[in-house]
Amino acid sequence: MNDFRNQDPAFLRGMTQRRLGRRDAFRLAGLSAAGLALAACGVQGKRVAQPTSSAEAQSAVQQYWSGKVKNGHVDFANWPLYMDPKQPELKQFTDQTGISVTYSEVIQENASWFAKIQPLLAAGQSINYDLMVVTNGIQFSQLVELGYLVSLDHSKLPNFAANAGPRYKSEAFDPGNVYSIPWTSGMTGIAYNPKYIDTPPTSYAAMWDPKYKGKVGMMADSQEIGNFGMFLLGIDPEKSTPADWEKAAAKLKEQRDAGIVRKYYDQSYVDPLSKGDIWMCQAWSGDIFQKNVSDGTDLKFVIPDEGATIWTDNMMIPKTAANPVDAIMLMDFFYDPKVAASLAEYINYVTPVPAAQAIIKADADAASGDDKKTLEEVAASPLVFPSEADYAKLRSYRNFKNTDEQKQYENIFQAITTA
Repeated sequence: MNDFRNQDPAFLRGMTQRRLGRRDAFRLAGLSAAGLALAACGVQGKRVAQPTSSAEAQSAVQQYWSGKVKNGHVDFANWPLYMDPKQPELKQFTDQTGISVTYSEVIQENASWFAKIQPLLAAGQSINYDLMVVTNGIQFSQLVELGYLVSLDHSKLPNFAANAGPRYKSEAFDPGNVYSIPWTSGMTGIAYNPKYIDTPPTSYAAMWDPKYKGKVGMMADSQEIGNFGMFLLGIDPEKSTPADWEKAAAKLKEQRDAGIVRKYYDQSYVDPLSKGDIWMCQAWSGDIFQKNVSDGTDLKFVIPDEGATIWTDNMMIPKTAANPVDAIMLMDFFYDPKVAASLAEYINYVTPVPAAQAIIKADADAASGDDKKTLEEVAASPLVFPSEADYAKLRSYRNFKNTDEQKQYENIFQAITTA
């Protein structure tokens, strides 16, 4: 069990208000996780046959990229608060390549973004962006299944090849990084309030303990609660079967029916946890350290012995991109360790470039005062640089084979949170 109580990096230097995280954007938009997930189900469209061999895949890559040239501009769609507003990395990219970048914080949630772009992509029309960032999960699978993404030419990704961590070259949701490379990652584990819980929870079993009746928070998202139920039973979510889902759902129903769960939350769990309305909750790593540094709370985040969920936000090129060569150059640029370090120093999420850690340490050595302390904490934080032991215990969401399987999963777990 890893307790990150003394290692959470401070938030932005010079800021006096809470820096909202990438996942807080969902709450700001006033959207419902469950509602959007349901809205994204049953999307009609023509499924595209995927390559059945490496030769076919390479042929598709060559066919798409043949004749494509640099145009000198990229339109980049990302989530809010996922880059320094001054955009130092993009300015450096423009200085190095001559390619201008229009950066737009227009993605508030995966399902709403998919709903916006799907009709355009289905019609072969431009979405007005050459590069976008989408989380692994249901919508990512749909983008692939419907043929809406460009197959990446890895000969144009030398920085990725040289500097990406091994974990990010073997993602179950996109084997071989055919369509995507990571922007950043985060973790879903257990957060608790030490005012009410003296002993750090080392197992998911703590969230089923009757002594915490009415004081446990769970997420309403079906993939998040499904993973927790499977972790409790020692099941790897990535390799899970419908029978495993039923077993996990049964345990989650036991937890619910025993009155242990106070509420199934969307993004709003942090305040009840800090106030003591709940004592323990499913949580995203970034939310907890940002709450601590902004509000002076002392919430704790742990990866239990059974493991935890890792989610990845991924850069990808939509099939109607006007400037794919410029876009893939920008994707690779972020795998320069110095650039990755600069980004991690700002956003404080897990970076896919391990070599960034040494650069942040060097930046800390050269800094002074609060800047030095902040950079030292970022460099030392397992929330930004998980250890190999941490990575070994992190699992992703189930990668669904088709829409029917996805619906089966959601029906099983949504029955718990909506009852």
